[in-house]
Amino acid sequence: ETSHPSHKPDDMNPLLLQVFRSVVWVYSVLTFLPWYLLSGAGVNLERSRRVKARSVSGRPAGPYRATDQLRGIQQKLVSSMHPGVDTLDKVMEHGAARFPRRDCLGTREVLSEEDELQPNGKVFKKVILGEYKWMSYEETYQAAVHFGSGLAALGQKPQCNIAIFCETRAEWMIAAQAGFIYNFPLVTLYATLGGPAIAHGLNETEITHIVTSKDLLQSRLKAILLEVPRLQHIIVVDSKPTSWPGFPRGIMVHNMDAVQELGSRPNNSKEEACGLAVARRQPLPSDTAVIMYTSGSTGIPKGVMISHSNIIAGITGMAERIPNLDETDTYIGYLPLAHVLELSAEMVCISHGCRIGYSSPQTLADQSTKIKKGSKGDTSVLKPTLMAAVPEIMDRIYKNVMTKVEEMSSVQRTLFVLAYNYKMEQISKGYSTPLCDRLVFKKVRSLLGGHIRVLLSGGAPLSAATQRFMNICLCCPVGQGYGLTETSGAGTISEMWDYSTGRVGAPLVCSEITLKDWEEGGYYSTDKPNPRGEILIGGPNVTMGYYKKQSEDFLVDASGQRWFCTGDIGEFHTDGCLKIIDRKKDLVKLQAGEYVSLGKVEAVLKNCSFVDNICAYANSDQSYVIGFVVPNQKQLTILAEQRGLRGSWEEICNHPEMERDVLRILTEAALSAKLERFEIPKKIRLSAEPWTPETGLVTDAFKLKRKELKSHYQDDIERMYGGK
Repeated sequence: ETSHPSHKPDDMNPLLLQVFRSVVWVYSVLTFLPWYLLSGAGVNLERSRRVKARSVSGRPAGPYRATDQLRGIQQKLVSSMHPGVDTLDKVMEHGAARFPRRDCLGTREVLSEEDELQPNGKVFKKVILGEYKWMSYEETYQAAVHFGSGLAALGQKPQCNIAIFCETRAEWMIAAQAGFIYNFPLVTLYATLGGPAIAHGLNETEITHIVTSKDLLQSRLKAILLEVPRLQHIIVVDSKPTSWPGFPRGIMVHNMDAVQELGSRPNNSKEEACGLAVARRQPLPSDTAVIMYTSGSTGIPKGVMISHSNIIAGITGMAERIPNLDETDTYIGYLPLAHVLELSAEMVCISHGCRIGYSSPQTLADQSTKIKKGSKGDTSVLKPTLMAAVPEIMDRIYKNVMTKVEEMSSVQRTLFVLAYNYKMEQISKGYSTPLCDRLVFKKVRSLLGGHIRVLLSGGAPLSAATQRFMNICLCCPVGQGYGLTETSGAGTISEMWDYSTGRVGAPLVCSEITLKDWEEGGYYSTDKPNPRGEILIGGPNVTMGYYKKQSEDFLVDASGQRWFCTGDIGEFHTDGCLKIIDRKKDLVKLQAGEYVSLGKVEAVLKNCSFVDNICAYANSDQSYVIGFVVPNQKQLTILAEQRGLRGSWEEICNHPEMERDVLRILTEAALSAKLERFEIPKKIRLSAEPWTPETGLVTDAFKLKRKELKSHYQDDIERMYGGK
């Protein structure tokens, strides 16, 4: 269940485990007997083992739909959660009407900032943050109404696109709600996109107004303004008034507060003079709500057109999989709001009156890079109950904790591993483990505030080892989901009482899934024991297509339902849960005719403690796979010291002996995971530089940009394949 190389939890002496189990059982009987009687373990086991989806047609290819626990197969796909709430402006209205004084959006106050010199000579900016300051649902709604009215006063027209190019923060959501209310389709762009990609998106969507931050205006946007000739108004979300000299003629820069004030004035004379209609033009369900530019893992990003009804259907399906979701929940928002996972998660929260406290990857935890030592990270202050995460972040938490376990004393490590194995056994039976949670895992759980009850994972496959670690050490279920921008982020989410790993659950109530045979890869719906094929998602959550582009990946069936061909290969298990097993674009045919799934190789090797990130690569005219590895600095430094090697981090990574040692370790890990010999990289290159969205080598969801990685390492590819 874990892949930590030197001390696997399930390697412990069976006698020790039996003694530990007996002690915990006696203590539990004496102390927690009432809890055990009321725990509902039998119900949980029944839920986890029940059939969660079935083929509507009876054929193994599907389509598969979720099963209702009382009535069998879902006969009709669900498209909305509240009667009459069929557009996104009504979601916010509904929240403000039901929970007017309830906290809605929260931001921590910055108390101080300072530069801290690191031992390697680099300077890191550190912050000390205060408590969260909250806007109520009513205040948030009014702020959005005023901002939208102010934008209209500046010439923004209904059904004309407006761009948001900003970090995840409360102002992003206020600007988005203003767009929903006044029917301004939002063009969302990742804050880490490069200049050409930003200019492409703004020009393709004919943007005249853009909402951004002071930092992004200065660092990214200002340099390309001359390449965006239609742009007239830049609205900066930072609250402090600032003068903005040096901008091209014809471009006006405003502060968000000033635009909101403009929109709050009754009978605004400027509006009358300009003849502008600021009265709200309510959107239709079929109107475009968002043009979401993908992160561009395969080149120039494409804008996905998502209607109001698409997002409503998607969040309806997602909300159904989160048990007991209500206004008592607190969500921490830190992933890019320009990504469909974060936008959908926050809209789910708003639809149920939850609090949303904003954070960032640099301030998330007490140990995060921007948090000054001794002060509190955002999770410690907010204590969220709900959180969405991409596997990259969870993998880091897992590796950091397991490294600390290795540094424990023998007694502490033995206790941790015994507790780990005991809890793994108990949750497989439907039980929780309050004693272990309280005495052993409390400190690990406190890394995310100590109150997380549901963790949603999306954006990429989550390894079985990391998922099990989250279940056990963070004491919460992990709902692993599968969806794409093209399906409004919705597709599947595993049920919270399903503790199996490596699967993404059954179709959501808004979706159905069918499997299409892929002859080249050898995947067929008639395969035994489970049907396999390319995943096609259909339902009201499937988007309208790409902006100004045609695509054969979108289909419409005889009944008028839209489908999206994902390019991912899946198999349905007998209980109706889906497992992602391959991807068409990741499949490479080697010289001898063997097919290699690069994603499969990466998923296996990424679990190695020496690996922070890895990209497998293969040419069809070659007979073997190669790899680029971002090594774990702590593990590799220890290995270098054992070999008597000294030097800078770059020198250690470039040392041939280090490459050979890491390749040997990876080969052992691959063989133990039963990879075929032809799938195991024969040569690797260690990269001293981590891959971040800022480097342009991974997306904001930390998916590999294979095209950019190939260009970046072209010289190494030629070297490892025996070229010049």
